[in-house]
Amino acid sequence: MGGLRARRLEKLGMVWSLADERFQENLEAAKAYYEEHWTLCAPRSATALDRPVGQWLSNLRRPGALEGHPEWKTALEAVDEDWNPSWPAEWQRHFAVVREMLAEETILAYVEPGVTVHGMDIGKWLDKQRKPEVWASLSDGQRERLGAFGIVPHAPEPEAPAKPSTAPVSAFERGVAAPGAVQGPGGLCDGLQGPRGAAGGRHGGQARCVPEQHQEQAREADLRQAPGPGRPRIGVGGGVMLPNEAPGCAVRAGGLRRLRGGGIALECV
Repeated sequence: MGGLRARRLEKLGMVWSLADERFQENLEAAKAYYEEHWTLCAPRSATALDRPVGQWLSNLRRPGALEGHPEWKTALEAVDEDWNPSWPAEWQRHFAVVREMLAEETILAYVEPGVTVHGMDIGKWLDKQRKPEVWASLSDGQRERLGAFGIVPHAPEPEAPAKPSTAPVSAFERGVAAPGAVQGPGGLCDGLQGPRGAAGGRHGGQARCVPEQHQEQAREADLRQAPGPGRPRIGVGGGVMLPNEAPGCAVRAGGLRRLRGGGIALECV
């Protein structure tokens, strides 16, 4: 049958295929939806011209739905080339609004969080896409479409400096850290010279400084021992901050191990 005769029959109401007829009717509804929303990635609940265009388009996006109907695919792409993207349809709906807004507004800052279109917070969505970690997760096609409108990721935020520890520090901890910080070139502690109490020595409420030439006899309070005159005593080398926590500068057993580990010579006498 020639094309002229076919067109004449069509004018008389001849229907060649019911499926083609339904497709054309739904396609007109899809075009009406696109005019208002700038995309064919409609949610399933969307309607246009009293037709469930959202569900119809969703069905056509299923694998194999257009098999044997290449003309249907061509007709849909003529309306919206991204009607069936490889990324989520929801992402495409947001991008379609951004695309239309930026097509007329060249200032990207105009699309800021709180700008809502069709119930979608476009500004918040766009700001999220520009975050470096989100941008890296997008496909090449998504980044290409954003980049076409000058949309680029935000610069990475500088790493925040580590906060200093707020844990309380005991007098003994300060004493352990003190020798290396206060010893001078001559090996003396904070300028102290001579025996205990000589000029330059410090006697604070928590610790005092012992000169390098001096050897301090200190009781080890936490060693298991019976009270009496025979309890062990510890010889502590000069240049060490000794805690004044008990008479005789008592040092806990664990503290002694830490002092030895820091290179401070201790000697039980």
